[in-house]
Amino acid sequence: MAFSGDPSNAVQDEQGRRDDEDGVSDQSEPNTSPWSSFINTRLGSNTPRSRQSSPGHSPRIGPTRFSSSDRFSDSQYETSFSGLGSLWGRKQHLKAKQRAKRKFGKKRLKGLVAVIVLLGLFLLFNWIMLSRLQDHGVDSRAKSPGNSTSSSASVSISIRKEWRKFNKGRKPQKGNYGRMLAMAAHALAEGQNKAEPKDLWQEPFVPASSWKPCADQHSWEPNEGKNGYVLVTANGGMNQQRVAVCNAVVVAHLLNSTLVVPKFLYSSVWRDVSQFSDIYQEDYFINYLTPDIRIVKELPVELRSLDLKAIGSLVTDEDIPKEAKPSFYLKYILPILLKNGVVHFLGFGNRLAFDPIPFHLQRLRCRCNFYALQFVPKIQETGALLLQRLRQNESYPGLLDHYLVGSYAKAITKENQSRRKKASRYLALHLRFEIDMVAHSLCEFGGGDEERRELQAYREIHFPALTLLMKTTKLPSPQALRSEGLCPLTPEEAVLMLAALGFNRKTSIFVAGSQIYGGRSRLIALTSLYPKLVTKENLLTSTELEPFMNFSSQLI
Repeated sequence: MAFSGDPSNAVQDEQGRRDDEDGVSDQSEPNTSPWSSFINTRLGSNTPRSRQSSPGHSPRIGPTRFSSSDRFSDSQYETSFSGLGSLWGRKQHLKAKQRAKRKFGKKRLKGLVAVIVLLGLFLLFNWIMLSRLQDHGVDSRAKSPGNSTSSSASVSISIRKEWRKFNKGRKPQKGNYGRMLAMAAHALAEGQNKAEPKDLWQEPFVPASSWKPCADQHSWEPNEGKNGYVLVTANGGMNQQRVAVCNAVVVAHLLNSTLVVPKFLYSSVWRDVSQFSDIYQEDYFINYLTPDIRIVKELPVELRSLDLKAIGSLVTDEDIPKEAKPSFYLKYILPILLKNGVVHFLGFGNRLAFDPIPFHLQRLRCRCNFYALQFVPKIQETGALLLQRLRQNESYPGLLDHYLVGSYAKAITKENQSRRKKASRYLALHLRFEIDMVAHSLCEFGGGDEERRELQAYREIHFPALTLLMKTTKLPSPQALRSEGLCPLTPEEAVLMLAALGFNRKTSIFVAGSQIYGGRSRLIALTSLYPKLVTKENLLTSTELEPFMNFSSQLI
């Protein structure tokens, strides 16, 4: 800028310009607060804001625009580097912790495996030592007096020896059956030196002890048999056939008909061709029941040539409900009998009710069973031998001896009169665990796939109707049948039941029936726990058994 004139004027002009600028500044902030006046007074300045803003009068202590920018840049870089460092440190720390965890987990797993191995070795060692102690050390301890476990040890040793003897090359008992045998052995060992329960051999139903036989009496009029003839061809074994015969007697009396002496179906299961007269005294049967019904040995000649199936007189078990009431026969069978003069019941297994039934009909059934059906002499004689050898110390006959063996009951008394009089009791046990019962039950008995194939093959041959039913109908599973108690008792279950009832090892047991399914090895469960168990094969000689070979229905 060029200045002209007096320099003082120039100074004044410059001062005026500054005053104008100050005035502008003062105008921009016309309302100065008391605090500003106070501060200006303290600083001794008339124009505080111009002096504050002047670098010459009031130098700035704080950072300049450039210095602050540089500082901010430096602090930014420092913050970035420190953030990266802390992030890197955290990652390294996490990795170290993970490595430590993995290392600890591996050590823990190795320690756990080592503990399991040591525990397994410990249990194996204990099992080996206990087995050796039981096999070699228990015998000597069992003989020591005052030992409370001596009976248990002796029972266990005898069972083990018998199993080893009869089960060489066979799979050992396992599962439920093995546990049942162990339970039975333990129960018998505990009760070895204890007396049997006082009521064990008594009738559990007290009023029954006062009952007296009355079936030999009757108060009804004799049956004339005018309505026709009743034929019966019974199936099954001896027990089923016996029931069918007595049911036929009752039905013949009910229908006022004449009964033809029953016949027996040949069974592929029993393979016995025996007929009524081979087992029972035919003439005695006819004569004893004469006051009740009319009985003949054969159909009249004029009826023998009839096709009973064609005329509707053949009645099978499929036509009659099981345990049918007397009213069923009066409603459905009597019309056929009156129309054709003859009715043929084929099978007739359990086709008459037991209860409810009129008293006079039940008494007639008892007359047939306990009085009219007498075994032929050869069966009575052999039966007397069995009773005599079972009752080694008994000199008096049993209540049923006369009905079972007839006049041979006297021989039992005479033979035992020389022996000391001591009550000798035995338990007769009919297991009914033959293959036909096992197969027909549709149950399983622990034999696995081999057992299932064997029983299914047996059903296809001997029970074709049941096989067809299995294919067309959904039947209960073996597990469901067992849970409902519909399976025959196995020898193992029978042993457990006898032990639970209180029969001790000294009990004499006669096992009736035919061959047990599974053979002799299956019967070892009974013989090992009850040493006094016998069968007819044990009591009779081969010569005494010879007349009954291939005739299982004659001597069960």
